[in-house]
Amino acid sequence: MKTFTANGLKFGCLEWGEVSKPLVLMAHGFPDSPHAWTEIGSAVAAAGYWCVAPFLRGYSPSEAGPRDTTSEDLARDGAAWVEALGRKKAHLVGHDWGAELAYGAVGVAPEKFFSLTAVAIPHRVRLKFTWKILWGLRHFNSLALPWAEKRFAANDFAELELLTRRWSPTWKFTAEELAPVKACFREPGTVHAALGYYRAAAIRTPAFLKPKVQVPTLVIAGMDDPAVAVRDYETTREHFEKGFEVLAVRGGHFCHREDPKPVIEALLKHLAKHDQ
Repeated sequence: MKTFTANGLKFGCLEWGEVSKPLVLMAHGFPDSPHAWTEIGSAVAAAGYWCVAPFLRGYSPSEAGPRDTTSEDLARDGAAWVEALGRKKAHLVGHDWGAELAYGAVGVAPEKFFSLTAVAIPHRVRLKFTWKILWGLRHFNSLALPWAEKRFAANDFAELELLTRRWSPTWKFTAEELAPVKACFREPGTVHAALGYYRAAAIRTPAFLKPKVQVPTLVIAGMDDPAVAVRDYETTREHFEKGFEVLAVRGGHFCHREDPKPVIEALLKHLAKHDQ
C-alpha cells in the first residue's frame, strides 16, 4: 500500500512491478476494490510494467471530496493520477465505475494516455439503451435511496454478495475473494462515499464524454453478462477514432475476475502495441 496526492485528494493504492517501467493505471468498480486487479496486475507487471491500482475517491484509505462524486470528478481524478505518479503519459484500464473514470479521463485529457481498456461497460454516448440494459441499471435508483446505506451494510454486506451474483451469475466466488472488498466497505465513510456515486449520477451525458475518443481502445465484454450483450459494445464503435477492439470472454460483469487469462493476454498485446 502506498499513497499519493492528486486532484486535491490523497489516494491509497496497490502496486505491482518496478517504478521505472511504463505506467498502467487500473481503476476498480463497485462493489469492489483495487484487490480485483491482483492477478492481472501481477501478470502485467511481470511483463515489464508498473501497475498502480488506486482506491477510487471515498473508498478508504482514499479521501472523499466535499460532496457526492460525479462522473467529472472521476474523470479529472484519472487524468490527475498520471502526473501525480511522476509521468507524462500512462495506459489506463477501468472496470464499472472505473470504466466511467477511464472514458472520462481520455475525454478531458487524451494527451495523457497511450491506451484505454474498459471492462464490462460500453461507452454511454453511442450505446443503444435496450429494455434489458435499462432493467440491468435499476440499481442506480435503489442505491441512491435514503436508506440504501444501512441496507447495503446489513448482514455483513449481504447486498454486496447479492449484486455480485446478479451481475456475474456464473462466477462461483469464494468468501476469501470478497473479503478485501468487504474490509474496504467496513472502513468509516466508504459506504456513504461509494453510494454517493449513484446519488450524483446524471441521466444526461456530460459534455466531456461527447467528443469521439482519441485513444486506442480495447473493451472487454462478459459473454454471460445478464444486462449488456457483446453486440451492445459494437454499437459504440464509431465513437472511437484511434482504433477499437472488442474481446468477449467467459463471465458476467466481473469477467476480468472470472476468466483473467484471456484478459491478461489481450491486455498485454494492447499495451505493447501502443507503448509509444
